[in-house]
Amino acid sequence: MSAPTQNKREGSLEAPTRHPLDWRNPDFYDEGSLFAEMERVFDICHGCRRCVSLCNSFPTLFDLVDESETMEVDGVKKDDYWKVVDHCYLCDLCYLTKCPYVPPHEWNVDFPHLMLRGKAVRFKKEGAKTAHKLMSSTDLIGTLAGIPVVAQTVNAVNRNGAARKLLDKTLGVHPEASLPKYHSRKGRKRAAQVAAAVSAPEAVNGTTGRVALFATCYGNYNEPHIVEDLVQVFNHNGIEVTLLDKEQCCGMPKLELGDLEAVAAAKDVNVPAMKRVIDQGYDIVGPVPSCVLMFKQELPLMFPDNADVQAVKKRIFDPFEYLMARHAGGRLKTDFPQRLGKVAYHAACHLRVQNMGLKTRDLLKLVPGTEIDVIERCSGHDGTYGVKTEFFETATKICRPVVSRVQKAEADHFSSDCPMAGHMIENGLKDGREPEHPLTLLRKAYGL
Repeated sequence: MSAPTQNKREGSLEAPTRHPLDWRNPDFYDEGSLFAEMERVFDICHGCRRCVSLCNSFPTLFDLVDESETMEVDGVKKDDYWKVVDHCYLCDLCYLTKCPYVPPHEWNVDFPHLMLRGKAVRFKKEGAKTAHKLMSSTDLIGTLAGIPVVAQTVNAVNRNGAARKLLDKTLGVHPEASLPKYHSRKGRKRAAQVAAAVSAPEAVNGTTGRVALFATCYGNYNEPHIVEDLVQVFNHNGIEVTLLDKEQCCGMPKLELGDLEAVAAAKDVNVPAMKRVIDQGYDIVGPVPSCVLMFKQELPLMFPDNADVQAVKKRIFDPFEYLMARHAGGRLKTDFPQRLGKVAYHAACHLRVQNMGLKTRDLLKLVPGTEIDVIERCSGHDGTYGVKTEFFETATKICRPVVSRVQKAEADHFSSDCPMAGHMIENGLKDGREPEHPLTLLRKAYGL
């Protein structure tokens, strides 16, 4: 064995690394180049098949191969590659939990970013359906649907069977899909109202004790109580909370659509606002894992030479990641007056791929009289995927093992860091129970 080959094989045992997304390169959008790379990677996946239990991209690919004339990737029509792309919702689990061929392995397989490239190529060539563009415009919908009288109407319409059939025909939203509620009293307003003064916040274990809240569009418009819970818990632990002077959607819905220019435009609003508060000594926290992941991973890979983006990457935290860092430094209150009993806890995919361990589980376990049943499987929701008529049945199938685990747990609460995943599970249970976000459970344990 030659030395270079030996080094490459040894390199495959190293931690996965991610190459920057070369999305400004004209070759990135060349369909011929894209299909050549897809064929190369699909052939590797076909020979491995370890990811068959994850999203529906892999069963779709393997069925296309097995039903082709050659029973190899070369027998699959290039136009059918888009079927594989359609079922990828960029959860990253294949990259970080299954694939043995990710960089630094010489085969250099990054399946999620290859699917992202496919989405971007198609968006640049064909655009997207008006309905899909609308669904991914979370700030626009939230602003309009959050008008006091309008919010009541929208929520009523979303519960009406006849109206849901109309949504199915016009926007392709499945009649049985769980849709988010809208609130006129938004998360940012609630956060400003409940935030209390904290005297002398203390820096410890890589945290400043002063955080600026990125409420997220979902926390702002759809579940503002989660934002309020976060502020109450942080203030209770002597952590100062302020708001960014401006924010808009993190860009994840546009990323999944392949609209990378819209992602860049969102970055141009959010990152400068975040950098300003970082320069003032604040850290950043956000209550939705997908949004935090955008600033920890996707934007830094899209803009590797942008110093402000890289600065935000280093100072943005998941709330439980932040609180457990404070706990390690002896600055977390653990005098919980309320027990939680048994909690069926779904660890969201976009949280798991942040490579920080199960911090939510670890913190909730500190509550006396609390048992955590961890469920590490995808809920199948992923933003708009789980509500679209064309994918709803598949998403429900993906979620079924999670629903089964929750049912078997017979827990006092079921919870997920991802609010949308929580409602996907609720939709599968069909027993009247509602999810409780981990921040809500923690606030309850503190008796706040």
